[in-house]
Amino acid sequence: MTGQGRGETSGAAGSVVTEIRSVNNRGLKIILRTSDSVSEFEPKMEALVRQHLHRGSVTVQVRFTPPPGADLPRINADAVRSYAEQLAQVADSLAMGDAVTSTNIDLAHLMQMPGVLESPSAGGQNRSSSEQETAAKWSLIEDSVELALDRFKQMRSDEAIAMAESIEQDMTLIQTRCEEIAKRTPQVVARYQERLRERIEKALAENGLSAGDPVDLIREVQLFADRSDISEELTRLGSHLSLMRGVLVGESAETASSESGSRGEAVGRKLDFIIQELNRETNTIGSKAGDAEIAEHVVEIKCAIERMRELVQNLE
Repeated sequence: MTGQGRGETSGAAGSVVTEIRSVNNRGLKIILRTSDSVSEFEPKMEALVRQHLHRGSVTVQVRFTPPPGADLPRINADAVRSYAEQLAQVADSLAMGDAVTSTNIDLAHLMQMPGVLESPSAGGQNRSSSEQETAAKWSLIEDSVELALDRFKQMRSDEAIAMAESIEQDMTLIQTRCEEIAKRTPQVVARYQERLRERIEKALAENGLSAGDPVDLIREVQLFADRSDISEELTRLGSHLSLMRGVLVGESAETASSESGSRGEAVGRKLDFIIQELNRETNTIGSKAGDAEIAEHVVEIKCAIERMRELVQNLE
């Protein structure tokens, strides 16, 4: 299913922007692109997307921005104090007197000492506060992804309505062509009988023979009629079209109630199968009919089926 959606959320833990894009695919393929700081949540993100989508190649991009100052390194005051005390002790032990005091210690040099500057995630936090930050971050991400999914599904719903109308037009075209084929079929048999009679009479006349047994002619015509009979194929085509309409009506109802994610089987897969059956019956009609006018109708039907096949790739 093609479509896109965007969701933005912000809070004390930072801000999140989620963008979802999808292109046609027979199954569901999810591609996650996230900031390193939120990569730990990727399994949760994928599970959330799978709750809502069932088909398509879906790219989910999640960008997390921490609050201002959150990325700045933290000064470990205990480490600075420890270094200063050790410097004073060394000065005393070397009888340097007041060589090292609080006024002449170079803080810039102390900042370069190991352990003085810490990353925001290192130390300074107890387990409880760390879990709270993680929960707050996931809450932002979850809201952003769900908002993007809602907008994606709304776009998909609007598109699905337009596609269903287009599919209905093609189904009406197929039905009309089938009716024309049904009208034409008796004419094909009658035309074959007339041509066969003319050929027989011509051959007999050229050889100075009398007319043959009309029973043989009738038998030959009956064999042709049996070989070219497409009534069953036309009936099955009509049944498949009725089934397809039923599936589309169900899809429209589910779309209106926004419950398509809970359906046991994706609508698109059902329609895929029905279209395969439509194509098979149409090919059989084309091979059995042996008539130029019917062949023209078959070409139009196959074009309509192909258009529907392309549209169905966009439906779940």
